[in-house]
Amino acid sequence: MTPTQCVDLAIVIVSYNTSRLTTNCLQSLTEVPQTVSHQIVIVDNGSSDDTVRIVRAQYPQVKIIELKRNLGFAVATNRGIASTNSKFVLMLNSDTIVPSGSLATLIEILAHTPGAAVVGPRLVDATGRPELSFGNMLSPLNECRQKLLGIALTLGIEPIKEWLRYRTTIAHYPDWVSGACLLVKRSCGLEVGWLDERFFLYGEDVDFCASLRAAGYRILFSPETQVTHLRGQSGNTIPNRTNHIYRQSQLSFYKKHHPQFFTALRCYLTLRGQLPPN
Repeated sequence: MTPTQCVDLAIVIVSYNTSRLTTNCLQSLTEVPQTVSHQIVIVDNGSSDDTVRIVRAQYPQVKIIELKRNLGFAVATNRGIASTNSKFVLMLNSDTIVPSGSLATLIEILAHTPGAAVVGPRLVDATGRPELSFGNMLSPLNECRQKLLGIALTLGIEPIKEWLRYRTTIAHYPDWVSGACLLVKRSCGLEVGWLDERFFLYGEDVDFCASLRAAGYRILFSPETQVTHLRGQSGNTIPNRTNHIYRQSQLSFYKKHHPQFFTALRCYLTLRGQLPPN
């Protein structure tokens, strides 16, 4: 299938040294025929494992774009999107498992929600516990709140767990939904220029949703579909570098959206010994 052939859905998956997870994700997408016309694109970010060879051997119908080195999530995703032609685009992490029928449901929801450019499903971990996959626009206060919620959930604080269980059972319009599984209308993505390539990893989904909201669109969280997310598997292989990448993206995010806090953030990271190298 070539980019000139328009399909309902383009599924863009970025891989980086996650061959097992990537093939598990592809298995979930292909073991039961999808009810919408679609194309799957794997953009490999210079993996040193056997991802490309394995995918080519096991899933010859999947298009593969090989990048010579790791250019970051935003660049890779944009390359993948540019190689397709579809009404909807699904940005999907390689560490996800997508149940049968969920993509058709997501498309139906987004297509019939006035003003919505994006929809994100309910994300759960391997044990079925809901993930905090949506939130308010990042700011110093909201970022602190998000981290505290994450800590409380990790510690198993019951009122917070109950709050999240409730919030993930109702449709609502947050400022952003997770890029681990994000369905967007292609026309809307084109309007805002897709992902900002200044963000190597982390924050690009929040920034993308902010651009769409600035253009007058709404961001939808829908509990009608559920996707399993095995968080952070790529980053786990290089924790120190991942932390530097996170801090670089955090600085870029604040410089773009909250320039009044940029210098304070640099000072904070310097004091903590976490200021990333230039």
